[in-house]
Amino acid sequence: MNLNHLSALSPLDGRYAGKLNALRPLLSEFALMQRRLQVQVAWFIALSDAGLAEFKPLSSAARTLLRGLVRDFSDGDAQAIKDIEATTNHDVKAVEYWLKNHVRGQPELAAAVEFVHFACTSEDINNTSYALMLQRARADVLLPALDSLVASLTTLAHSLAEVPMLSRTHGQAASPTTVGKEVANVVVRLRRARECIAEVRLLAKMNGAVGNYNAHLAAYPEVDWEVFARDVVEQLDLAFNAYTIQIEPHDAMAELFDAMTRSNTILIDWSRDVWGYISLGYFKQSLKRSEVGSSTMPHKINPIDFENAEGNFGLANALLAHLSQKLPISRFQRDLSDSTVLRNIGVGFGYTMLGLSSLQRGLAQLVVNREALAADLDTAWEVLAEPIQTVMRRYGLPDGYEKLKELTRGKTITREALAALIESLALPEAEKARLRALTPAGYTGLAGPLAARV
Repeated sequence: MNLNHLSALSPLDGRYAGKLNALRPLLSEFALMQRRLQVQVAWFIALSDAGLAEFKPLSSAARTLLRGLVRDFSDGDAQAIKDIEATTNHDVKAVEYWLKNHVRGQPELAAAVEFVHFACTSEDINNTSYALMLQRARADVLLPALDSLVASLTTLAHSLAEVPMLSRTHGQAASPTTVGKEVANVVVRLRRARECIAEVRLLAKMNGAVGNYNAHLAAYPEVDWEVFARDVVEQLDLAFNAYTIQIEPHDAMAELFDAMTRSNTILIDWSRDVWGYISLGYFKQSLKRSEVGSSTMPHKINPIDFENAEGNFGLANALLAHLSQKLPISRFQRDLSDSTVLRNIGVGFGYTMLGLSSLQRGLAQLVVNREALAADLDTAWEVLAEPIQTVMRRYGLPDGYEKLKELTRGKTITREALAALIESLALPEAEKARLRALTPAGYTGLAGPLAARV
């Protein structure tokens, strides 16, 4: 069977491939090879500037050539590395050999070719490469998508700030809110989650086979290798981790993935709520005449975008949670169980991006059903038991809660019944008039202003 979108085992590279094109240059095996090459080149150039007697500073032409290999890295280059790996059975060594082969024709670089991968363990290259991949994927794809969703939700919160809606605590009629305020709640939660994602400092190390610069000092005992390694890492715009075993412990990665799961969980919560609001008739969905909702029921417009968002965020969280729990664990100074797991970072990001895409598309099709919202509120006069008994408390009337409980609990209450109760209370006439004028739609507290200012 030919490998294509229809034969792919993962829907990320099959059914949904077109929606994830932005991630492929950043989190694929191609991207890993390119970042490995970037790290090898950065280390090699830095070594030339370290004052080593055997490796003089490289010319600007040599530096341009090396950086051009990274910048212009192509599908053909990636395949050539895979071909080398077929012999070496070692992916990092394959990149090293590929780089050496490409510089042997330039005399200045050929003379220093053995400083490629000098004193490095594979994990020095790998951990730094993965950190660079995550850095780009977060900055270029994930955060812009989150920002776009937050912007859409903020616009929705503002436009619906004053539209009253019956709350549904425990699925039952409760104190009214506004549609905009419920959206605003999500905006505030998501902004905080977004900042947690953005603030994770991605770490990297370049300290050798067990984290102690053993080989470095064996060759050049006079060099301050810790300062040197820190400089290389920080020049790549990563944070330096001075204390590691052979692997960088991946704690920062775990923090990032945990932050992503929190954001995704907020959006699962919102997706389910919108699904419920559609079911209650609070929202309608824009009709697309060419689409089919059900294969047998022609009338249906299913909330599929919110269902897809919920499912894809759930898949993302399952994988991201495993990544955050497994990656910081390594037996003694090194085992390779993290290696195969790390290759699935793109899958966790991919399902997250699918969820964000589905949710954005679903939000664009929502139309608030003001008539349904108003009708729902007009049948829920019992929710005014709360303000009545609270005003009774203010004026010291005894057993306010109990009286309203007896009148309203589990019963259908009319406006007239509440008016009769209010009239019987020993309250100032102005307070009675204020309570009689209250309606479920008008009992929304600060919901409107809170939504408008988010």
